[in-house]
This record gives sequence, C-alpha cells and structure tokens, in this order.
Amino acid sequence: MPFAQKRFCGTESIDKVFLVSDFRNRGFGKDYGVELIDSTLAGLFARAVIIIDTTGKIKYTELVPQIKQEPDYDAALRAL
Repeated sequence: MPFAQKRFCGTESIDKVFLVSDFRNRGFGKDYGVELIDSTLAGLFARAVIIIDTTGKIKYTELVPQIKQEPDYDAALRAL
C-alpha cells in the first residue's frame, strides 16, 4: 500500500527508488501473476521482485514460495 511504502522508505532512508502501487486497479498483479487468489490473503500480492528496464524488458524476477520468506536481494541487485 502506498502509505506503507512511504513509511518503509522513510524509516530505511531509501530515496533513490520509484515506488508504484497497484492498490486501486490491480492490473499489475494480474498481468504479472503475483495476485493471491485462493488463500486467506486473497486480493493481496505475493512477495516478488521484478526488475524492468527502461525499455520495458523484464531483466529479473523472483517469486518466493512463502510470503514470509525474503527474496534474494543480492541476486536482484546483481541484475541491475
């Protein structure tokens, strides 16, 4: 959610990212296959990292098997 993203970035002193939210229309979750549909968290998104370059090409993806699991942030950073 947008307010949670802003709070997290403020707490962690993160200021070099472009945050997006699909809270209202949910097109991203459906288009990229990260929308949870058959669990108690239905309607929310799975924990994933998707890196898309400036031309729209997907450079890296990771979908963790459990929402409590952290993605491999080092691998994502290597893809930048």
